[in-house]
Amino acid sequence: MTPKDDFFGESDELKEILHQFERLRKGQSHAFLDEEDFEQIIDYFDDRDQLKQAIQAADLGIERFPYSSTLMLKKADLLIATKHYRQALQVLEQAEIYDQSQLHLYLLKTEAYLALGEYDKAVAMLESRIEHFDGEEQIELLLELADVYDDWDQFNEVFECLVRILKLDPNHEEALHKICFWTEFSGRYEESIKLHQWIIDENPYNELAWFNLGVAYQGLKLYEKAIDAYAYALAIDEKFDYAYRNMADAYMKLRRYDAAIEVLEQQLQVSNPEDVIYEAIGLCYEKQKKYAQARHYYRKAYRLSPHDEKLQLRIGLTYMYERNWMHAADALQVAIVLNPHAVKCWEALGECMLQLHNEEEAIRCFMKATELRPSSVQAWQLLIRALYLAGAYEEAYRQSYVAESHTGTKAIYHYYRTAILVAMGKNKEALIQLEAGLQLAPRQVKKLIDLCPSILQRPALNDLISRYRKKKGA
Repeated sequence: MTPKDDFFGESDELKEILHQFERLRKGQSHAFLDEEDFEQIIDYFDDRDQLKQAIQAADLGIERFPYSSTLMLKKADLLIATKHYRQALQVLEQAEIYDQSQLHLYLLKTEAYLALGEYDKAVAMLESRIEHFDGEEQIELLLELADVYDDWDQFNEVFECLVRILKLDPNHEEALHKICFWTEFSGRYEESIKLHQWIIDENPYNELAWFNLGVAYQGLKLYEKAIDAYAYALAIDEKFDYAYRNMADAYMKLRRYDAAIEVLEQQLQVSNPEDVIYEAIGLCYEKQKKYAQARHYYRKAYRLSPHDEKLQLRIGLTYMYERNWMHAADALQVAIVLNPHAVKCWEALGECMLQLHNEEEAIRCFMKATELRPSSVQAWQLLIRALYLAGAYEEAYRQSYVAESHTGTKAIYHYYRTAILVAMGKNKEALIQLEAGLQLAPRQVKKLIDLCPSILQRPALNDLISRYRKKKGA
């Protein structure tokens, strides 16, 4: 196969350049190749992931054009791709001597420093060069600096970099998107409010600035002000999805569920239906105790996301609130098929089984929940309670200590052991357990009384509870 055959499919001009390069590489006579020819050759091999040949082409090009910063940058890029970071930095230092105006040089330097974990050097280098550029190039270096700080876990500095960008260009879309996230992450809501109020003074029709202002107000729980800011964002862009969502969330925080539903329905009119929107509407109806309407929207959400067990869980919970245990159990069993590791689904199904007087199945469900999440006090509490209600006192007593081995000492275990020991006729031991529970958390004694109201009819136990109530103000 001739060299020309190797370059099948390329333009005649590129074929000829590559042919002459092959002759040069082999030490044969060849036509003159200029700097741009070498750039094309390097790109040709780079595009085909033939990095060794690309580096060789860069070296030959630099031999002939030793002052070409462009060829040096291409070589450095290839060295970084092959993880030769120190060599890349040496080449970039040489390129910088000849040309300090190329932005790409400093982006490559940053990439090499980051790969070496030398964040301080990357920061120092970028800071030293930012003022030598202006316009979009200066902003690009600031964005790069923000990314370095992010990788370095210097999160407050990320926020500061984004502020610097927005001071230069108040309408910079990427910076506006990013500072919204970093405001929430860092909790710097007051500073964000001042910044975005300034941006809005500069450009009252900047919908992202209005949205970010709403996010900052919402972070401070100033929900009414947040709603007003989102309303301005939507007046500018009626298809601003996240403004609808956040506004609805603010209304929900204010427990104005009808207003939240109205906002979410408006969103459905201007955008494609999404499961999260239907789920949010369902949750609003659930909060209003309109369980049939809630299920209607949860089912709409489920049709769009048929693998989401949380939606079937919500459907099951609405039936549970109505004490419709059979329908609740049906929904929860579907949820468990979708995700057999969903602890909350096992717990809810166990409660349904308990209410349907199927104690054996209830215990199995709660046992599964403890197996899946042995650190869950809630799961152990439900299991011990079910065993107690089923009359399996010795097993309930044993499991209370198993629970402690996984979760540590908790007042609830002492209270449940109190009820168990009373049921077993061991009143002295029950009194000891009761006092231990009261010492840890006297207010939680309500859970004991809920489980075993007859406790209050036992003078010694009742007297002890009364003394702690007076003593602790429980």
